Amino acid sequence: MKTICGADCGKCPFREECRGCAETCGKPFGGSCVAAEYIKAGGIKQYHEFKRVLLDEVNTLLKANDIPPADGLNELAGSFVNLPYRLPSGEAVRFLDDKKIYLGTQIEFADRGVCYGVAADTTFILICRYSVDGSEPELIVYQKR
Repeated sequence: MKTICGADCGKCPFREECRGCAETCGKPFGGSCVAAEYIKAGGIKQYHEFKRVLLDEVNTLLKANDIPPADGLNELAGSFVNLPYRLPSGEAVRFLDDKKIYLGTQIEFADRGVCYGVAADTTFILICRYSVDGSEPELIVYQKR
């Protein structure tokens, strides 16, 4: 599959469901892709600069919450990172769109049984904590950019 951002689709667990962003004009799962939109508007160089600035913002938030820094951000399908967060009322709410592609990463502490996840785009940064099996997600930060 051809990509707009240069991602290696061969490693993607969703490659069978996706026709590739080049073929779908940057909407591989029907929703927008932060990478494709940014690259089409400003080019690959500007996209990499955006990712660098976003990573700095993410690491500032991680540090403020005593979480080790992230090494980088990767393109992630919303369906993969859209966890349900339990509100005080008991209601479970998802904040992301399964059809979109976000930038994110996971910081795993398998020996402690916990992971920290990051999902972001041009408008927000979300940081959460969850068990290594993806259960018991807890929202730590949801910040508009």
